[in-house]
Amino acid sequence: QVQVVESGGGLVQAGESLRLSCAVSGSMFNALHWYRQAPGKQRELVAYIRNPGITNYADSVKGRFTISRDNAKNAGYLQMNSLKPEDTGVYYCKVVVPTTGPYQADFWGQGTQVTVSS
Repeated sequence: QVQVVESGGGLVQAGESLRLSCAVSGSMFNALHWYRQAPGKQRELVAYIRNPGITNYADSVKGRFTISRDNAKNAGYLQMNSLKPEDTGVYYCKVVVPTTGPYQADFWGQGTQVTVSS
């Protein structure tokens, strides 16, 4: 029922920008997270946004990336500026959604590739 689809990745040169989108269908979400995983490295949390609009960022992207959401579209975004080669990786969107029980549930997208060349 819940579907999470990322888009907007691509191949860019260092210093350029990309805007990733995360479209969510089937449920409202309480929080949205962006993760990334570079080759040979473990997945890391890049940024998140949660009610009531609180955001947080990894130190490596502070000042360069901006996470946002559009409640009307039930979507989230990650604006990535001043990209560096070390930003290369697969970017994943994860949302936290309410359930009929006492717990929330996580749903992941399939990922979108971001490659930054020097």
